[in-house]
Amino acid sequence: MLTQPRLAHRLRDMQSLPYVVVTNPHMSHVYELYYKAFETLRRVPEIRSVDDNDRYCKKISQTLQEHLTVIPKLAMGIIECQSLMKPKETDKFMNTLLRSVGLVCTPRSSGALTSSKRISRRVIAEQHLALTETFHSPWHFPDAKQHHDPNAEFVGEVFLRCNAKEVVEECSQRAKSLAREALGSDCVLPEVELEGHLEATFPYILSHLQYIIGELLRNSMQAVVERCRDFLGKPPPLQVLICEAPQHVIIRISDQGGGIPKDVLPNLWSFGKGPRSQIHLENLVQVPKMAATMQELKASDPSAGRKTRDGVGERRSVDGSLSSLTSRPPNLRLGMGLPMSRVYAEYWAGSLELHSLEGFGVDAFLQISKLGNKNEQLSTRASMDKV
Repeated sequence: MLTQPRLAHRLRDMQSLPYVVVTNPHMSHVYELYYKAFETLRRVPEIRSVDDNDRYCKKISQTLQEHLTVIPKLAMGIIECQSLMKPKETDKFMNTLLRSVGLVCTPRSSGALTSSKRISRRVIAEQHLALTETFHSPWHFPDAKQHHDPNAEFVGEVFLRCNAKEVVEECSQRAKSLAREALGSDCVLPEVELEGHLEATFPYILSHLQYIIGELLRNSMQAVVERCRDFLGKPPPLQVLICEAPQHVIIRISDQGGGIPKDVLPNLWSFGKGPRSQIHLENLVQVPKMAATMQELKASDPSAGRKTRDGVGERRSVDGSLSSLTSRPPNLRLGMGLPMSRVYAEYWAGSLELHSLEGFGVDAFLQISKLGNKNEQLSTRASMDKV
């Protein structure tokens, strides 16, 4: 069983930090969450029946809920301790922990999940819960009146026919809605224009792609609004180009928001350093409170379920740690959206690059490797997981 060594490695990573860093309240909170998960899951007996697995899934689900605020807590701790560690060390620590954030969920009897030992523990956990939910679905029983699976295009959390155009449109509508809530209903927002291979589809974990695209659109939209606040007429649109190749899909998002400020550019991909870190710290305090709000919204909103062939949400996936981040207002800047987006892109053998044109705008290039035709970056993962 991989639970003990994997969680033990993450605990050891935190124990290797300077003592004064680990005693920070936010870092200590994360450490206690990991230790509790380690103690809880290591006591799980061998899975021998469906009932055993159901009890195990309850423990996983409970632990996932407890870990919802791990990411913002980590970020707050790193910012508060930035004077106690070198920036390169803090970024390395954050990248290591974020790539493996969550918990392992491989039961002793599950050989299928054991082969995924290098995949993020949270991804494995949510995948295991989703597959268990599918197993218990009524259409899988012999005497079922309906044998059609409305979620046939999902394998656990992986959406087999993820459409880039639909994701961009959905994320842009969400970004506009949040912007109007924060800036007022009379705020004029830039339109989002799409071109290229609009029918491009590929298998991917939908929440990861929505987070990355959402962050890029929110940043661009906010930049354009701030630059064109005193201008008359409509602001220049955001231009999104989708390019599909046999092995990957590239999404370019271009804006005319004036580019990235010079004082921000050197620390663009850093978690804990930058001229606006104090503002980010004040904003991060609000994120754990928003996580609980999003759980309530998702639980009561029938449209929050996953898509089916008929476009109806009939299954609600586990509330992830990304939900509180993707739902925040665009003017609540945390300073971690871009580095986290790059972590998620690179985790699935993709990439994220930004090119700033000072005085004009930004071009963001997201390359997505189609799941199933790329191996995970094993050398990087092996060096971090050491298993």
